[in-house]
Amino acid sequence: MSNAYVDKIDALLPQTQCRRCGYDGCRPYAEAIAAEETAINRCPPGGAATIDNLAALTGQAAIPLEPECGDASVAKVAYIREAECIGCTRCIQVCPTDAITGAAKQMHTVIGADCTGCELCVPACPVNCIDMPESTADTGQPLWPPPRPVDAERADRARRLFEARQKRLNRTSSRRRRASRHEATYDAREDAIATSPEKQSTIRDAIARAKARRAARDEPGPAQ
Repeated sequence: MSNAYVDKIDALLPQTQCRRCGYDGCRPYAEAIAAEETAINRCPPGGAATIDNLAALTGQAAIPLEPECGDASVAKVAYIREAECIGCTRCIQVCPTDAITGAAKQMHTVIGADCTGCELCVPACPVNCIDMPESTADTGQPLWPPPRPVDAERADRARRLFEARQKRLNRTSSRRRRASRHEATYDAREDAIATSPEKQSTIRDAIARAKARRAARDEPGPAQ
């Protein structure tokens, strides 16, 4: 499996990053197709035309869309009813292209041109204030296969946004793992010091001195 072959498969996918195929994004799905680990009919946003294109590239037979992945519905765009938004950031955390902007306890809004219509934000919202209306010509999920240059451009931008987000998340995860390892090493070192014979001897000496001082303090003075 070469990267060039994966690139060709990935280029045929709509870059919605919706996970309906069962993978974490279009690129992981492309890698699984290239490795012959999965079928070419698991992309609802791509529809029958994408299955045909994948069949031509891979040499596999074109088969109907897998029903368990959902149907090839119309292109959509997320819309937040801002008056109902509580600023929980859960939609921001799951958006694969960073198309939702806002801050904790502040109103969120969707950057329509970067939304892929993946719908991952809908179940994440605890107050059900996200709608998925049909896309317009310039917002929401690009039409696929792309009938216009702008659709291909927006899909390519979605790919870049997704990859940039994944790199950021990986960096954050790496920092947390390093911090966790550092804390574990520090704790182990402190435990080793605390249980060492030298440390235990020092503690026993300190306790003995404290007892001696207490005994001297409590000893009655000479009778007057």
